[in-house]
Amino acid sequence: MDIEVDRDEYTRWRVSDAAPRALADGEARLRIDRFGFSSNNISYAAIGDMLRYWDFFPPGPTDAGDATRWGLVPVWGFAEVVETRSPDVTVGERIFGFFPMATELVIEVGNADASNVFDVAAHRAGLAGPYNSYRRCAVDVAYRADGEEVMMLLYPLFFTSFVIDDFLSDKDDFGAEQVVISSASAKTALGAAHRLHARGVKTIGLTSAANAAFCRSLGVYDEVLIYGEAESIAQVPTAFVDVSGDQAVVASVHRRLGDQLRHSMIVGDTHWDSAPLVDEGPLPGPAQEFLFAPSQVTKRSREWGADVLAARMAEAWNEYSAWTQGWITLDRVAGPEAVIEVFRTYLAGRVDPTVGTVCTMHSPVQTEGVPA
Repeated sequence: MDIEVDRDEYTRWRVSDAAPRALADGEARLRIDRFGFSSNNISYAAIGDMLRYWDFFPPGPTDAGDATRWGLVPVWGFAEVVETRSPDVTVGERIFGFFPMATELVIEVGNADASNVFDVAAHRAGLAGPYNSYRRCAVDVAYRADGEEVMMLLYPLFFTSFVIDDFLSDKDDFGAEQVVISSASAKTALGAAHRLHARGVKTIGLTSAANAAFCRSLGVYDEVLIYGEAESIAQVPTAFVDVSGDQAVVASVHRRLGDQLRHSMIVGDTHWDSAPLVDEGPLPGPAQEFLFAPSQVTKRSREWGADVLAARMAEAWNEYSAWTQGWITLDRVAGPEAVIEVFRTYLAGRVDPTVGTVCTMHSPVQTEGVPA
């Protein structure tokens, strides 16, 4: 069973419940246990065509005459191997990785080592390696059985946060004296601010009036401004990290800083439904550039080695996850209808930044009305 979304109109979806197919040699069936959901998953949909997020999990067949472009929105979570025709994984093995909003996933197992297995199915050829990799929980240095919910919710976002900070650090912050982050209450933004704060970089958050007090309370932003207050940003060399995708916000930062803007990074699209900007010509300052996290990870893997990178990520993750315990509350939902409602809530932007949502497509066990 899976939830398929209209790629051109996200408010339309369907639940598909096709019968499981038989495995071929080399394949394994994974029962998707639970996954985290956040604004990041809406970003996967919004930039899915540009960065090929829709290509990871092709949907089932479309009814005759249905011209809708259906797609499966990726999520991060945990699964268990329940059937295998590959010698590289065993039944009962628990893994962490990139999944569809579904009850199961069949992967073609390849490139396995002690720590990871990869899905080497033909349709995933050419897609980013880190998204095709599934980590074996039994040997994962970042894994704790009692920390699964926080890990599935925040680790993928923190992965991007870590890379944002590492990319900027790798470039000597482009000579910037401060970093401005939009959608400052988004968990990817918070992770980046946590890392930047830890190394003493002045960090300014841009957010809505409703989330400003929350952002200020966390202590990772030196300054928090409300959208519309870009004129208050100090005109000094600045790097801009855009998590919002709101072109009006982007324009206000570029116009305020002009040549003082040393780098303008596109990360997310939390404001996916914001109105497009009226074309008034090129914005002042540098052109925006997408941060594609797997590229920086690949670079660091070559420079540091995979084991050193994993150890540094684990150390940073442990610090961050401990910090989040002071402000995050987990909301748990079960069943496809409940997951659709979560999708609807995030799509509408009705999100409490202090809440993290953990989902399962498997319906809860009914106890009421069952004979004793």
